[in-house]
Amino acid sequence: MDETFLTTEEVLEYLQVNLRTVYRLINAGKIPAVRVGRQWRFRKRDIDAWLDSQRPRGGARAPAAATPAPARPATSAARPRVLVVDDEASIRDLLAKTLALAEYDVDVAADGRSALERMRLNPYDLLIADLRMPGMDGLTVIREAKRYKADLPVLIITGYSTEASAIEAVNLGVAGYLTKPFRVPQVLAAAAKALGE
Repeated sequence: MDETFLTTEEVLEYLQVNLRTVYRLINAGKIPAVRVGRQWRFRKRDIDAWLDSQRPRGGARAPAAATPAPARPATSAARPRVLVVDDEASIRDLLAKTLALAEYDVDVAADGRSALERMRLNPYDLLIADLRMPGMDGLTVIREAKRYKADLPVLIITGYSTEASAIEAVNLGVAGYLTKPFRVPQVLAAAAKALGE
């Protein structure tokens, strides 16, 4: 049995996330940690098991965490609110589950129109939008979202990146660009960076 233990610094590098995200995962009980003096130690097999649980499974049912949450008031002490917009249910579910486990409040939308309706009714701290969706594409969603909140951080996810769309995304001031397939640590790191954590 693998009893390799990692220091906090090693976990930060292994997961490619920041310290705040690791503490969120510890406090939420998602990754077990052992206090040794004034430092934390993590069993590598526990970290690997958590990572495995975050990978999407083919044909899996949607997890409960992906259900759109009811409107909640935003306060300065509240957890960051994230809106995920993607027409692929498996991607929406993976992102919602991953971000919820890292202590973010997550809402999801299957298309641009419903995303904009949610943004009209609720304040968000971060928008994660797929670039290519039927009907309203991700760049249109971002342009409209910026009308509601000009300084809203935005992450783009796409499986079909073109130079033109990347340039337009930069011009719209997106905070990051994730290409499919992506890994859980990439999502958490990009979200934390976009939110200035």
